[in-house]
Amino acid sequence: MMEKGNSGFSETGLRRLREVLGRHVESGKIPGLVALVSRGGETHVEAVGTMRHEGGAQMRRDTIFRMASTTKPVAMAAAMVLLDECRLRLDDPVDPWLPELADRRVLTRIDGPLDDTVPARRPIIVRDLLTSTFGLGMDMTALGAPIMGAIFEQGLTPDLPEPMPGPDEWMRRLGALPLMYQPGERWQYQISHDVLSVLVARVTGQSFETFLRERIFDPLGMKDTAFHVPADKIDRLPPLYAPDAQSGEFHVWDEAAGGRWSKPPAFQGSGGGLVSTVDDYHAYFRMLLNGGMHEGERILSRPAVELMTTNRLTPEQNAARNAMAADSVHLSFGQGQHGGWGMGMAVRTYRGDYAPIGQFGWDGGSGTSTYADPDKQLTGIVLTQVGMSAPNSARLIHDFWTTTYQAIDD
Repeated sequence: MMEKGNSGFSETGLRRLREVLGRHVESGKIPGLVALVSRGGETHVEAVGTMRHEGGAQMRRDTIFRMASTTKPVAMAAAMVLLDECRLRLDDPVDPWLPELADRRVLTRIDGPLDDTVPARRPIIVRDLLTSTFGLGMDMTALGAPIMGAIFEQGLTPDLPEPMPGPDEWMRRLGALPLMYQPGERWQYQISHDVLSVLVARVTGQSFETFLRERIFDPLGMKDTAFHVPADKIDRLPPLYAPDAQSGEFHVWDEAAGGRWSKPPAFQGSGGGLVSTVDDYHAYFRMLLNGGMHEGERILSRPAVELMTTNRLTPEQNAARNAMAADSVHLSFGQGQHGGWGMGMAVRTYRGDYAPIGQFGWDGGSGTSTYADPDKQLTGIVLTQVGMSAPNSARLIHDFWTTTYQAIDD
């Protein structure tokens, strides 16, 4: 009989989790990682390996990571606060705050010329931005189309060599492009989240980060979560590597000191850009599992949390996510194979692996994964400094979840 921990993690299961994580680091493909699993008031943290590929300082529990797209589920909370306070309404047009998005034109064909358009059937509403269905996004099924070329040329996405411009200039460039689909028609990745950060800033009259800090980070004690790493913490940030997909050779995509996160960005994006730690993210996801409560204080209303963490998409809207997953083999476990999407995060609506229906969260291209599971009252977080240009961190993330769910024994 397996020995049990008092929280429903078995000792045997936790030992396997440690062994599997260690194996990834020993393989040389993952220099280091920090992982956290928590359930029923018991939390286990593993810090394995080193900050740099060539060795040196050890990974620690308080190591700061670039969260990439795992920014999305956390930053979404800012918009939910505004819904709770009736400063935004789900079905209100966004034009009063985002005049750049008024009077949209929509491409006749996704791969057609940018001037071959029809008028939008209706204005873009708040709901479209919250569910990533406003009509523009990173559409991996449309690479090579003129509209995708324009999105890259205009610097509208965060992963290009040049950082994104400030919010007003970014909105101006976005507003010069037609939509790819009619508002509300189809889920598309990324861009709606960054539009949301501009919307929140304009509604509140504060910077997006200031509002997040006052309403989410400070109340949750997320002291290391921000859009850049100050000088007195920069030694806690590892470099970010982008391994060569063919040779596996490690290339530094972003150095810590003097790198992209060493100073405040022009654009505080809700699609990616936060840095954080396992403990900060644990506080946030535990708050979601608690229906919006943190240590007796209400952060979000229960219905706001339910909206975020349950599926909001029709099968037609979701078709693009299924296509993205099917066509990105080494990412497919996470980037779309959940069946559903809430607000800012994926939601499992069918069981395709060890995680049950209802699990919610997301993964990041910098090698991060953050999910919570209401059925098992489980939170799991695994953070690396290895980008998903090669499958290494995706495979680590897959094995982390497989062993985490095996460690539940009750």
